Amino acid sequence: MTENEFFPIELNLRIDWSEMDIFGHVNNVMYMKYVQAARVNYWETIGMDANFATKGIGPNLASVTCSFKRPMFYPGTVIIKSRIDYIKKTSFGLTHRIYNDKNELCAEANDVAVIYDYLKKVPSPIPDWMRSKVEAIEKRKFPLEQ
Repeated sequence: MTENEFFPIELNLRIDWSEMDIFGHVNNVMYMKYVQAARVNYWETIGMDANFATKGIGPNLASVTCSFKRPMFYPGTVIIKSRIDYIKKTSFGLTHRIYNDKNELCAEANDVAVIYDYLKKVPSPIPDWMRSKVEAIEKRKFPLEQ
């Protein structure tokens, strides 16, 4: 497996009938819901929820893009695989690959998140503990960027 194929965090969700659109496939808005669930799952895995609860510092979503590859249908399962692509001074990027239960790639989404001090209302540097946890999960080092 190459670095480009390594997605260490995986989330499985059941497709609900209510997520269908008039054309009989999962509505495009639901892909954003799946990406949100995967993003929050990653943040919880590295402890960002606990850091926010104790220090008021946590991630703030700056952007999301999504490229649709194929439709998904009910009944079924959505598998979202996530990874961190880069870490900068105050921001980091995630990639999510969304698969159906036949392991077919259905969409790819990219997030940019900023670490934010909600008490001071300013961006905050990526904490060393977060970088260490991400590097352990991702099984690689992220260079210090400005």
